[in-house]
Amino acid sequence: MNADPLPSGAVGRLDRDQVVQVLRAAVAAPSLHNSQPWRFGTTASSFEVFADPERGPRICDPDDRAVYLACGAALLNLRLMVSNLGVHPDVRLFPDAADPSHVASVSCRQPAHVDPMTRRLVAAIALRHTYRRPMLDSRVPDLLRAALRDAAREEHAWLVGFPEEQLSQLRTLVGEAHRLQHADPAFVQEWRSWTGRPAGSPDGVPATAAGPLPEQQDVWVLRDFSGGNGVVRAPGRDFESDPYLLCVATFVEGPHAQVQAGAALQRVLLRAAADGVTASFLSQLIEVPSTCRELRRLIGGALRPQVVLRLGYGGQTPATARRPVADVVDFGGPAAG
Repeated sequence: MNADPLPSGAVGRLDRDQVVQVLRAAVAAPSLHNSQPWRFGTTASSFEVFADPERGPRICDPDDRAVYLACGAALLNLRLMVSNLGVHPDVRLFPDAADPSHVASVSCRQPAHVDPMTRRLVAAIALRHTYRRPMLDSRVPDLLRAALRDAAREEHAWLVGFPEEQLSQLRTLVGEAHRLQHADPAFVQEWRSWTGRPAGSPDGVPATAAGPLPEQQDVWVLRDFSGGNGVVRAPGRDFESDPYLLCVATFVEGPHAQVQAGAALQRVLLRAAADGVTASFLSQLIEVPSTCRELRRLIGGALRPQVVLRLGYGGQTPATARRPVADVVDFGGPAAG
């Protein structure tokens, strides 16, 4: 369907139009290769959030970590929009022990006060896009860095920075992850199927959202999301040699922790976007088991790394499209698990 139909009824204190606002906010969340591995259901009083692992890239995410991260990010957007509409989102994670795909149930029965930060974060949903191009050398201020750490803690995760002396080790790990992945024909085939998509594709990464083509002078090994059709960068606009990198981490593994990490990731991204800071991901560090183990050692050994971010001041970049709400929601009942 080309247009999003209105749901058949209200959800709790939210009317039909508000329900669609909430769902459109949810599907604006980031996901690995813009795979959008989620489904939603509505009942008379709640939104239901489901993981859809079959939509995710299976070679680079065989354990569904990225699926649950994406669902956590979508859940955070959903919660924020419900709150922004003056309703308290009462969340139960994994409400059905027999169905691991049932990520959350969000009841919408009680009114709530809307705080200014919620309004800022909701406004940032439309501003947040993955920025795969060179960033400026301007430093992210210490006050904002502290605010980003607080944002992660609010969602029961930790945001770990990397001291300058660790950057060379990270560069080596990124290069090793890239080499190992691209030596696997199955990975290369999957990568090509998700990247370099035509503009306006409802999923995957279009070439218009990719960064410029990698060049020989790049200090970091970069992924080419353009399918080989990326633009040649402007003279003097190389990628930063010492990027501001952060790792979202948890103390435990598993779907519950990954959903929390996804919510933390999205709260960090929105808090950054609200102050004009853009972000991209170094997912390959997590996707390759050997480099993920080394990354865990770098951040102290106790925490489990879930996602690595590159943050800084970039600019405007085209938004990647999303599937229509009608394609991911079962109005009037829980989605199939």
